[in-house]
Amino acid sequence: MKNTAGSRPWGWPGTFRHPWFWGQLAINILMVVALLVLLFCPKKAENTLTVGCDMGGGAPYYIEEDGTIKGFEARLVRYLAAKQNAKEEFVNAAWDNLLPLLKRGNVRMVVNGFEWSADREREFASTIPYYVYRLQLIVRKNDASIRTWKDLRSTSDRSKKKVGVLRGTKAEAYLHDTYGGDIEVVPLAEEGSTGVMELVKNGQLDATVQDTPAAHFYLKVPEFEDLEARDVPIEPDFYVIYVNKDDSQLLQNLNESLREAIRDGVLERFYKEYGLWNADQEDLAKTAFDWPPEIPAPHLGWWKRTLGYAKLLMQGAGMTVVLSLLSMPFAMLTGLTIAVGRLYGPRWLERLLRGYVELIRGTPLLLQIYVIYFLLPEIGVMVPAFIAAVAGLAINYSAYEAENYRAGFLAIPSGQMEAALALGMSKGTALRLVIIPQAVRVVIPTVTNDFISLFKDTSICSVVAVSELTGQYSRLAVNNPGQILLLGGMTALLYLLMSYPLALVARRLETQYTPVV
Repeated sequence: MKNTAGSRPWGWPGTFRHPWFWGQLAINILMVVALLVLLFCPKKAENTLTVGCDMGGGAPYYIEEDGTIKGFEARLVRYLAAKQNAKEEFVNAAWDNLLPLLKRGNVRMVVNGFEWSADREREFASTIPYYVYRLQLIVRKNDASIRTWKDLRSTSDRSKKKVGVLRGTKAEAYLHDTYGGDIEVVPLAEEGSTGVMELVKNGQLDATVQDTPAAHFYLKVPEFEDLEARDVPIEPDFYVIYVNKDDSQLLQNLNESLREAIRDGVLERFYKEYGLWNADQEDLAKTAFDWPPEIPAPHLGWWKRTLGYAKLLMQGAGMTVVLSLLSMPFAMLTGLTIAVGRLYGPRWLERLLRGYVELIRGTPLLLQIYVIYFLLPEIGVMVPAFIAAVAGLAINYSAYEAENYRAGFLAIPSGQMEAALALGMSKGTALRLVIIPQAVRVVIPTVTNDFISLFKDTSICSVVAVSELTGQYSRLAVNNPGQILLLGGMTALLYLLMSYPLALVARRLETQYTPVV
């Protein structure tokens, strides 16, 4: 700091009294403490076995109770870790993000009800199976229209059954391959098995297809006493553990431990604790020494597969455009109405609308869509997924547009309203002909930028099974882990191709209509 003429030099006594000194001292102390923490904090033990899992996926795979992780897969993981004299460490992530975490090296193995598939085997290495599961059809007890698997087929588009599944699972692929367009497959992810079954219970879905472990567990829970399994479980398949291909020693150790657990009856004991042991598990011993199956060559060449991906992603992009074009006008109109009410309405209305704006801006869009789609049916209000997505986007952005328009109104000189009233206009006429047109021109840059933001926020709508662009990408990425880079690049390109023209339009509108001050 420079010493101005006539001022007292700092010197050491002056320095101690200056706030700048104490601020710098505090920063230096924090930096030293951070360095010591990095140097001396306990490092992760080398014998720690990191395991990717989805705690939100539900029982009986993983159950978190009183800070303890339980479930038949958690029990299996602890057994495998103990066999290697290692300590297990569970790394929680969304189910469809577990394999990408494995590929990045964030975890050493993934154990979470992953079925074996040729596409996954090309990218990762699988252990021998640790569980044999089947697909179970679940419907409401009072629904007499679906008694067998064949009853899922419908003869007309209007009577198509809506069947919920977890996104990226064999159940989704099986329904698409077996029934094609005869049913409406509703893939969901974040909700887990319980969320999908809740939709069936509320009548938003006609049925769901779940793996037998989840079906067996949840159909005994009082919350789902209105649901029941129909027909026999079908399509037996295997759960396997995935590791990276270069982690051959871990793969060998896991296989040896699993074979020992099968031979000594350890797995049988684990599964009986959760009521999951059945005759299908006898097949584990048959496959333990003949794994993995032969990987068939892709039936489509690289170019044809890429064109197939592009077609599905384009369908998702079309849904993204539709959602944006429908929800933004509602958001703008609602926001304009709120702004007018706050500035020119009675005091009680201003307080009510202000509370609405703060509530909507203070809660995430994801939660608002959840409330519309999942909670309203609890009080008897059924909202289709598409309507819930449009309404959620419109409601969320209406709060932001309300603030934009309010700022635009406040930017108009108060004399404009006074002059209009002096000319004999009513307040409503003055607003419509004088104030609102000017305010709208003022906020054009902000509103157009919000439209671009809303365009990308449509990705959240995949949580209610609206297959927009990001939802299609997620489904394809889970089923084709070796194509994540290609799929991600194609998805990003589509977003760019759709949003960049909007940016150009926004720039032109700013230049053409924004008033010069």
